Amino acid sequence: MSMQLRIKHTTGYHYESGAVASFNEARMTPMTTSEQYVLRSRLEISPTPWSYEYRDYWGTTVTSFEVHDPHQDLTVVATSIVDTQGTPPAPHGVEWDALDAVKDEWCEFLAMSSWVDVSDDLVSELHQLRSSATPGDYARAVFELVYSQIRYLPGTTEVTTTAAEAWAAGSGVCQDLAHVAIGALRWAGIPARYVSGYLHPSPDPEIGESVAGESHAWIEWWDGEWIGWDPTNAITPGPRHVVVAKGRDYADSPPLRGIYSTAGGSELFVGVEITRLR
Repeated sequence: MSMQLRIKHTTGYHYESGAVASFNEARMTPMTTSEQYVLRSRLEISPTPWSYEYRDYWGTTVTSFEVHDPHQDLTVVATSIVDTQGTPPAPHGVEWDALDAVKDEWCEFLAMSSWVDVSDDLVSELHQLRSSATPGDYARAVFELVYSQIRYLPGTTEVTTTAAEAWAAGSGVCQDLAHVAIGALRWAGIPARYVSGYLHPSPDPEIGESVAGESHAWIEWWDGEWIGWDPTNAITPGPRHVVVAKGRDYADSPPLRGIYSTAGGSELFVGVEITRLR
């Protein structure tokens, strides 16, 4: 199954007292991968900034920009058209011994950070799962545990919430479920990475219908090759998923971040519209 999706992602900041200047990075341009092809992507920024584009260490397209004129609002609109397709069948998988051979190659996706570090309560349960016959069996048991123990409940966590905090709360959003799953896999020596992008909310999208969406997060883990998994929905990523960024955790892939000069506070606004074109 394949789809063509148009994503319009609008975000930015309103500054209570206005900003004298701001310096930002946007990661809002989808990747071209073996499962998706970017036909068109445009980033519009207001006020008009000085900008340049590059790919970061993880292969994500980054637009770095600076606004040196006083402004009350900063608005970034990313519009992309992407062809997506179904995920190929998962490989047969590897044995536990095979993980030793990739420790150096994928060392960055094995390191624990404050974002993904597992709590003592979770470790006690992971010890039992670690007796699984293969890394694939362990990973699937972890996914089932995370899905059953953490309820998707927006508003119960913040963007700075860690995996340990989300596990203790028993609720969170896609970012939290991804972090818990990644930490549980790395704890057992399985390389795992954070993926961010978009998900069309309908299992069977209507062609031509525009719907409200959100930025989404899921994971990829190594089992002889990289395999995707969406812990929030307990599904393999497919044509409804659009990849924008990859990294070790959320800190490597926020859609928009930066610094600004202002006498007051700021308020973030976000809106995502997704349309299936074919």
